[in-house]
Amino acid sequence: MRALIQRVSEASVRVDGQIIGEIGSGLLVLVCAMDGDSKAEATKLAQKISKLRIFQDDAGKMNKAVSDMQGAALVVSQFTLAADTKSGNRPGFSTASSPEDGNALYEYFAEQLAATGVPVSKGQFGADMKVALVNDGPVTIWIDTDQWR
Repeated sequence: MRALIQRVSEASVRVDGQIIGEIGSGLLVLVCAMDGDSKAEATKLAQKISKLRIFQDDAGKMNKAVSDMQGAALVVSQFTLAADTKSGNRPGFSTASSPEDGNALYEYFAEQLAATGVPVSKGQFGADMKVALVNDGPVTIWIDTDQWR
């Protein structure tokens, strides 16, 4: 799985003009299931993100996880994280999971992240979403579970 994590002071997602998910301080997690991913990758990714120390402590060092500062996560599916830009100017997305598998792993990932104690709000898989955020720092982290194999 791939995830792009942004430390935010606030974030929201709208579908058809209606806010369907929003958080205050915490993490915006854009996530994509890749072909061949399983629940094992989703679980490991959720655990990693819940413990990622990217929030500042009293000394100004990135030393706290989202749970340490009572933050939340807004989890948004984003298949374009699978973009293959090796050739040409039009990205390919053939390495992303099928929509059925992608949705199942997206939902499972969000459940696993919530199971770590982090409050989770979500986008809507496959919808035309409008995501708004205030990136805090800015801090943006890229994680690809393929790097752990």
